Amino acid sequence: MSTLRDLAEEHTQLRPADIDHLHRIAGDWQLLSDLSFADLLLWVPVDGDGTFLCVAQVRPTTAPTAYLDDQVGRIVGGPEVAHLEVAYRQGRIWREGDPVWYGDVPARHEAIPVRLRAADGESGEVVAVVGRDTNLSTARTPSQLELNYLTTADDLAQMTADGTFPPPRHPGETTSAPRVGDGLVRLDANGKVTYASPNAQSAYRRLGYASHLVGEDLAKLHRRLASDPLEGTDAANGVLAALRGEAPPRREIDARGATMLTRSLPLMPAGVPIGALVLVRDITEVRRRDRALITKDATIREIHHRVKNNLQTVAALLRLQARRVSMPEARVALEESVRRVASIALVHETLSMSSDEAVEFDGIVDRVASAATEVAATEVSVGMRRKGSFGVLPAEIATSLVMVLNELLLNAVEHGFPPAGEDGAAGPEGGAAPQVVVTAHRFRKQLHVSVADNGRGLPAEFDAERGGRLGLQIVRALVTGELRGSIELRPGAAGGTEAVLVVPLARGERG
Repeated sequence: MSTLRDLAEEHTQLRPADIDHLHRIAGDWQLLSDLSFADLLLWVPVDGDGTFLCVAQVRPTTAPTAYLDDQVGRIVGGPEVAHLEVAYRQGRIWREGDPVWYGDVPARHEAIPVRLRAADGESGEVVAVVGRDTNLSTARTPSQLELNYLTTADDLAQMTADGTFPPPRHPGETTSAPRVGDGLVRLDANGKVTYASPNAQSAYRRLGYASHLVGEDLAKLHRRLASDPLEGTDAANGVLAALRGEAPPRREIDARGATMLTRSLPLMPAGVPIGALVLVRDITEVRRRDRALITKDATIREIHHRVKNNLQTVAALLRLQARRVSMPEARVALEESVRRVASIALVHETLSMSSDEAVEFDGIVDRVASAATEVAATEVSVGMRRKGSFGVLPAEIATSLVMVLNELLLNAVEHGFPPAGEDGAAGPEGGAAPQVVVTAHRFRKQLHVSVADNGRGLPAEFDAERGGRLGLQIVRALVTGELRGSIELRPGAAGGTEAVLVVPLARGERG
């Protein structure tokens, strides 16, 4: 399905700033829909010929919808959109007209102009229209809650027409909470509560306030309730800012072991401050789970830290043992084991500093490559280079992959560039400097990796499937087993040897 931006850019002459404002409307209009008990449809003019295109739609969570079918992408004109034309041309809310029928559903039409205020704060031009369509099939005498909802909705509708709703969004904030049904408090111009929904009353009761909220000065109440005086002052200042016509960030209040999230919005239809709307939500259980997750994350990081320490201890013991062994073959085997254990420890060290079970793998590869050139048993100075990015990899892939790369890099350095006096030794073609290049890229949920050197190449009798030292046997076992991938060893296009890996990334990878 086409997005709001796609539809607007394809069918209209709206400017980028206009479309950005429509995105802000669509990001915050669930509030207006729920307060209105109505569907909201965002209509934009097409070519100035009286035709309108629906680019977004939202249904209320507080009432039945007026539309069973999705209206986004629908282009209409003529008498059907006469109310939209009036709102668009005259810049006023249209409420005239008799109910209309959508199939078997009677509905009431309203049209709210969407105004984009000028940069200097002056009244700007109308760029779209919000159709507010109410399902009348369940019409009845409204309750006090419904009357307060509708009154507040009308104020926000007028602010939409004025260009003062929705307010600017603060960095990092979403529009998911709190919602109308979580709890609503309406204040007058003096900050006194004129109405509090039952859910709002219950939320404050969790904080320790058992009396009815109506008549209370909400800013002062927040100061009294909060366990932390600074937090109480912060929450109170949020309410006072909304009364001044500002839109402050959301605040949290902690009291008596409970936590409440508040969002304060100014009510200033036609530019006149008449009070504020405060949405509240009891998020005690959410914050309790957050604290549990933080504790769990800290525990996991501590486990990775201890595993890293233990692996480093094992590597130190093996290194000590290697120094005491007189047989050269045994010493080489122990030194190789030290390098393998150290490469795994490197992954756990990275995980101990991460907030989740995933690592930024490029840094690990660079460190392993640097170590390979330092510890490899060769007299040749070999350069290491990485092309492309591995990205972020889950721990279960990173642990095995780092061992595979460690073996391949050591193999490339030690066997691709033997000492000059060794039988059959040959340097890079054309006198090029010895080097190993690690290349990585992602394609169709797979990680493609190559380790290529410009050394002497594979022996003529080399059998990639059966032959090879212990290191290559480990590589094949890890790639085909733990990583469920494939590996191919082949002559490089420009000489030397190339190892090509293909690893599936379906196990929770991230880009």
